[in-house]
Amino acid sequence: MKKITGALLGCMVLQQGMSQHQPPIRVNIDLAAKAQTIHNFAASDAWSCQFTGTWPDNKRNQLADWLFSRDTTADGQPKGIGLSMWRFNIGAGSAGQGDSSGIRDEWRRADCFLGADNHYDWQKAAGQIWFLNAAKARGVQQFLGFLNSPPVAFTRNGKAFADKGQCNLSPEQYPAVAGFLKDVVLGVKRLTGITFGFVSPVNEPQWDWSDGGQEGCPYNNEQIYGLVKAIDQTFGRHQLPTRILIPEAGKLNYLYAGEDKPAKGTQTAAFFDPHSPAYLGNCAHVYKAVAGHSYFTTSPQDTAMAIRKRLHAALKGIPFWQSEYCILGDNAGEMNGSKVDLGMDAALYVARVVHTDLTVANAASWQWWLAISPYDYKDGLIYIDKNKTDGQIHDTKMLWVLGNYSRFIRPGAQRVAVQWKEENTTRDILVSAYRNKDNTLAVVIVNSSAADVTIEVDGKGIPRGNRRSYTTSDKGNLLPANVNGRTLVAPARSVVTITQQLNIHKQ
Repeated sequence: MKKITGALLGCMVLQQGMSQHQPPIRVNIDLAAKAQTIHNFAASDAWSCQFTGTWPDNKRNQLADWLFSRDTTADGQPKGIGLSMWRFNIGAGSAGQGDSSGIRDEWRRADCFLGADNHYDWQKAAGQIWFLNAAKARGVQQFLGFLNSPPVAFTRNGKAFADKGQCNLSPEQYPAVAGFLKDVVLGVKRLTGITFGFVSPVNEPQWDWSDGGQEGCPYNNEQIYGLVKAIDQTFGRHQLPTRILIPEAGKLNYLYAGEDKPAKGTQTAAFFDPHSPAYLGNCAHVYKAVAGHSYFTTSPQDTAMAIRKRLHAALKGIPFWQSEYCILGDNAGEMNGSKVDLGMDAALYVARVVHTDLTVANAASWQWWLAISPYDYKDGLIYIDKNKTDGQIHDTKMLWVLGNYSRFIRPGAQRVAVQWKEENTTRDILVSAYRNKDNTLAVVIVNSSAADVTIEVDGKGIPRGNRRSYTTSDKGNLLPANVNGRTLVAPARSVVTITQQLNIHKQ
């Protein structure tokens, strides 16, 4: 059995503790068997960045480093997870309304650049703007602006949430919202030099959004069609490069089935089938991808896989973006979304979700919900005190396990096939592989079992040596080590990423 060498004694001890008689799990990477192209990994600035972006420099810079940095320390330790896209919450203005907004939690209200006097104030959302600039400074190149609700200046009830599950935007206001989004794209560019590559004008349109829990607006497919047509026309007139991402379905089932909301379901066909009355695929500014959220579809694993197989079949070649996820609900008893978990239990569950979305649904993008959370839920990559001016910050294993993917699988990477040389009889070991545009290979191994596992990775065109591994476990975050040969140990309850340069001439 080959040894892992390097500066980290912890990895050495784990390997030396393995039984020398345990046969390795052998996998073959087939570089010629290509699947989807990866567009990005992302998270959103809702809702805490409006405050943490104004915290003391050392705190907010640490937060930004954890999320965006691809730098390493002198001994090769990654400083961050290198997200490749950042989602910016374009607020509807509930923050300016204060308690009269009807949104009980002040932290879930959001500023709007457009004031009640119909004039723009570009000093709003200063904390969020700080994070935009921090992401750009750390190398992030893709940015998306999303609306949970239209601005309160345009809603039917003058609030940022709906009444009785009815759409809060009348058709006469579609052009006004389109003009607002155009103004925001141009205004943010003037402020930061950043052009939003994407805007997402609707969020989880299937839900009622009538309880005052946060900004939100329901839509049926016909209403989405009308709004998006208006945005497309406005962006066209002003020659914006920004693309419109739709429909951000509240759960994946609505992308291929009507379920309990037929007027809000079967959204892939509704918007991208040329025979549909709501067809948007011929709009120049509509991004040719389908966005949906993995909530409520991740357990048990057989159900998760069946849903993603149906989704992949329904897409008919259109890329799929998993555009929002955190752990919600009880997930068939497997993982409860209540209570913060900084450790590996929640992280390993998230790793399984990421793996399944990427390998079964062929997700081209994978995006987390709250990058920074003040709540006692499994909704944050990072947790903070609920204090608007300063507080403690805590990274999580969920952050670093996402980094096992986001830091090493870069935009333009292509997923390639992983073939098990012997039958894979356990779901505790998951392996996926990705070839980056710079001809580096990233192999991600999820070991949810309670035992160390020896993995042998082989494949045509894959060199034997010059590999590097990065292990997230109870013992550390993306801990680096050199790997000699084709065999390494994935420690118990860990996620390991192997990276190496490929031999071009052998493929």
